[in-house]
Amino acid sequence: MARVQRRYACQLCGSVASKWQGQCVDCGEWNTLVEEAGGVVTPFAAKHDLRAGGRAITLSGLDADVALPPRLATGIAELDRALGGGLVAGSATLIGGDPGIGKSTLLLQAAARLASAGTRVAYISGEEAADQVRLRARRMGLGHAPVQLATATSVRDILTTLDTGAPPALLIIDSIQTMHSDLIDGAPGTVSQVRASAQELIRYAKERGTALVLVGHVTKDGTIAGPRVLEHMVDTVMAFEGERSHQYRILRAVKNRFGGTDEIGVFAMATQGLEEVANPSALFLTQRGEAISGAIVFPAMEGTRPVLVEIQALVVRLASGATPRRAVVGWDSGRLAMILAVLEARCGLSFSTCEVYLNVSGGYRIADPGADLAVAAALVSALAERPLSADAVAFGEVALSGEVRGVAHGALRLKEAAKLGFGRALLPAAMREDGGALTLNGFTTVGALVDHLLGR
Repeated sequence: MARVQRRYACQLCGSVASKWQGQCVDCGEWNTLVEEAGGVVTPFAAKHDLRAGGRAITLSGLDADVALPPRLATGIAELDRALGGGLVAGSATLIGGDPGIGKSTLLLQAAARLASAGTRVAYISGEEAADQVRLRARRMGLGHAPVQLATATSVRDILTTLDTGAPPALLIIDSIQTMHSDLIDGAPGTVSQVRASAQELIRYAKERGTALVLVGHVTKDGTIAGPRVLEHMVDTVMAFEGERSHQYRILRAVKNRFGGTDEIGVFAMATQGLEEVANPSALFLTQRGEAISGAIVFPAMEGTRPVLVEIQALVVRLASGATPRRAVVGWDSGRLAMILAVLEARCGLSFSTCEVYLNVSGGYRIADPGADLAVAAALVSALAERPLSADAVAFGEVALSGEVRGVAHGALRLKEAAKLGFGRALLPAAMREDGGALTLNGFTTVGALVDHLLGR
């Protein structure tokens, strides 16, 4: 006799359990397990051998001729840069970001530009009414773009409508958490519904050669909501970052099967929508007329693009017995603790009775290890209350031994600094390349940097 297999899936992490329980064993959240309809298990199906009865597949070698996939340029240079040159026909792209960050605005701008150039574009909104999308397009001056717009949440209705005519070159689904498949029981947004809806839409895109773009919600910790398998199903995962209190936005590729994940696109929110920022360094540098202690500029690398950001440090001495605080914005707090330990152990500087605050201006987030030397210079300057030169940049990796090591793309960093009018560079001694008009100061150890900054 056939029996129905019961399974319970966590609505946050997608973990599957054979019986219901109050707490998910994987993510630790409470009351998130929901029963899903499983397959029917029969004695024949349980014992059946899968090594026979299927169709033979064709195996080919790696040396077979393969044409490069055609790309669809959106006309927005920063978006195309982050995608690796544009959208690939038949690919699936997932864009996630905080509410109100500008995901729908960016995609509406891209859809309008492609449609105005003669490309067939379909925009399916599951959150907003069609009139709301039209009003936003009218505010941005895109009301006359021939974008095919619809409001729907049923995947069956969407695919049935698209099959009645020529397939669109670009299909935008806003958002995947609002889609519903009648093949699966459950409310929209659940793990099973998100997985099933995305699978059907991706299958359509692969069969028809349509570039599919899915908008994804994010959780309170910044990760894309829904099952983790959703990120594995798509070809490209883009993260739209930025603070709503700032005007800038950064589009970063987290996963890209057709390009690199080290490129970013920089935008600024304006009254007419998102505007491209051709020179991001000017966006993250503060305008200061005189040198101040604890501030230095670091030339960060985002793919092939150098971005100059200002690193600011503040050191406050406390009375004896008070517990010092360490606060970091835009950098790794563990990395800051390591730099402080190296300065104390290798250079004889004492931060144990001081509160340390570190900030990257403009809300920019740095993951480049080359920021170690700039952070060390800012901390020493703030501790000694000695201003650094306003026209100086610094980069280099600091080891636990106190050695200053080289980092990648030193020539590009120096070239960008010279282009923006900087005159000096503090860098590893092994990277004293041709700095052009820059005056280069090389250091083998972080102790030599401290001696240089303190005039020992």
